[in-house]
Amino acid sequence: MGLSNVQYDEIMRQYERRRDESRFQTEKRLAFVYDNVPGYKGIDADIATISVAQAKKYLNGDDDAIISSKILLNEKTRIKEELLTGAGLPANYLEPVFKCSFCNDTGYVEQQKCQCLRQTIIDLLYEQSGIKEMLKVENFSQLDYSYYQGEDLDRFRKAVEKCQHFCANFSYQNLFFYGTVGTGKSFLSGCIAKELMDKGYSVIYFTATDLFATLSRHTFDFKNKDELHILREDLTACDLLIIDDLGTELPNNFTKSQLFACLNTRHLNQKATIISTNLSLEELSNLYSDRIFSRITSNYELLYLSGADIRMIKKLKTKRGNKNE
Repeated sequence: MGLSNVQYDEIMRQYERRRDESRFQTEKRLAFVYDNVPGYKGIDADIATISVAQAKKYLNGDDDAIISSKILLNEKTRIKEELLTGAGLPANYLEPVFKCSFCNDTGYVEQQKCQCLRQTIIDLLYEQSGIKEMLKVENFSQLDYSYYQGEDLDRFRKAVEKCQHFCANFSYQNLFFYGTVGTGKSFLSGCIAKELMDKGYSVIYFTATDLFATLSRHTFDFKNKDELHILREDLTACDLLIIDDLGTELPNNFTKSQLFACLNTRHLNQKATIISTNLSLEELSNLYSDRIFSRITSNYELLYLSGADIRMIKKLKTKRGNKNE
């Protein structure tokens, strides 16, 4: 779920590098102790000798060898700690230092993903989504119904319920937000994106303008063929694709064919998609091909939002607030 095998492998290599760094620092500290704490190296040598001797006794039939070995080794460990503290060092100075003490930088605790690994995955998903900063203000915790009244409020409440159900029961499902400017379409898309990424799903966000500009740049520049392949793989494989502000791009044969190919491939792969637009259904039908219009109206849940332009209202409030300061 969420990451590609390549991304997951890179994360696990990061964990391996952390363990290597921990081993290096422990060895460096041990070398320092051997050079600066008299008697410590000799105690380590004694421990090795005791371990070998007691193991031989046990193999020769001495069942008490294990108990006596523990007693001797505990005493040597106590002496080592006294030597360290006597030299002004912490008693645990030579214990490995890990970034995560729960999993010791393995990423797993009892064959389950450690919280640190889960967070690493989520952070990567946020980075690749393209909306990390936006989601700090566009999430369900920022819901505000005060900007809506009457039918506008009823529509918004219904849309919020659909979005929450979308997140709670995430699977192959598609949403199409349409309606007047500034009524919360992009905001609700962001709410869904944050909820799903916090659960470890991969989300990719593009405005329609940026999506088709990126596809065009990679398609018609032979130097970017590899990047185009990676981009198409991401658009195809991510758990959720969000295309915001459809209609703000310049609709032409290229953008129409790319849009249909994207929607059709995700439909065939049973991958969820969210589209938002300020276009009416009639304008959508007139601007795009019949097959695009059919794909959207038959495979997407249509959610209409109406009301005042909330972004404009917030800007006016901010200006008034600045004048009163």
